[in-house]
Amino acid sequence: MTGDDEDRRAGRRPRVLKAVGLTLAGTLVLGCAAAGWAYWHLNSNIKSVDINSALGDDRPAKVTPTPSASQEAPLPSEAVNILVLGSDSRSGKENQALGGGSSTGARSDTAMVVHIDAGRTTATVVSIPRDTLVTRPSCPLESGGSTSPAYGAMFNSAYSVGGPVCAVKTVESITNVRMDHYIEIDFSGFAKLVDALGGVTVTTDEDIDDDDSHLTLKAGTHHLNGKQALAFARTRHGIGDGSDLGRIGLQQKLVKSLLEQISSTNLLTSPTKLYSVADAITGSLTTDTGLDSLTELMSLGESLKGLSSDEVKTVTMPVVTAPSNPNRVVAKEPAASELWESLR
Repeated sequence: MTGDDEDRRAGRRPRVLKAVGLTLAGTLVLGCAAAGWAYWHLNSNIKSVDINSALGDDRPAKVTPTPSASQEAPLPSEAVNILVLGSDSRSGKENQALGGGSSTGARSDTAMVVHIDAGRTTATVVSIPRDTLVTRPSCPLESGGSTSPAYGAMFNSAYSVGGPVCAVKTVESITNVRMDHYIEIDFSGFAKLVDALGGVTVTTDEDIDDDDSHLTLKAGTHHLNGKQALAFARTRHGIGDGSDLGRIGLQQKLVKSLLEQISSTNLLTSPTKLYSVADAITGSLTTDTGLDSLTELMSLGESLKGLSSDEVKTVTMPVVTAPSNPNRVVAKEPAASELWESLR
């Protein structure tokens, strides 16, 4: 090799190193920009309602957490109650393709009070039948004014007439339990979440054949995709006596199975899958203003890392057939009051 060749190579090295450095810098900038865009996108997905401001102080007392001596901001560990509603939209081609029927609007077809015990390692999920007759309180409206109280109203009418604020106020009025947070999950978004997780496995003890939910399953274990899982959550006429209590039983099985699927899926090994799941979750959520950011949701999630599906107990609010209507139910006392007392 001649001296001229060596000189030319030496001259190329700085240029090559510079090109590599610029490429790496560009990749880093693009990666940071993509991460920033992803965070912004996921954060902006979340819709929220300022329930605390709307309801004011006329509510059950809020549990005050014990101050921590730690210098760093600790993860929350006090007991917490969350009202979780499944909002079943029946309008639009997408929802009709998912078995939503032809009616318009959205309904709170699923209502669960999730009580997480102090320490965040055990939880109780209490389902409230949508057909329960209750005294619906007067609720403030976003447009001003308020709704009129209603006696012997169906529980899920609270959401229909006053949205999340009225749903929370009605639950608090019949339970005397403060709802610390509110989470509403859109059912079509729920189907996308199940698909993003690769499906969910459920077991049914009887055959299901429901023309309304478009679900047909033989008794046994099945791995469901998002559309099937949504139909499973909606099914009521193809099982048992066709009442809402049968549907609640299926929904409780689905919740447990979904928790197991999430815990068994190592999302950190697949950024693409992690993003798909996060996009499906945030895109289907409406929360109170205490959970309306990725930071707040991640803090809640981190505080629940010691909670396994085996430590989640699912129950239904005790009810009996309503004297006024054989197709409706009312709270069974004193059992219902005793249940709510255990969650205070």
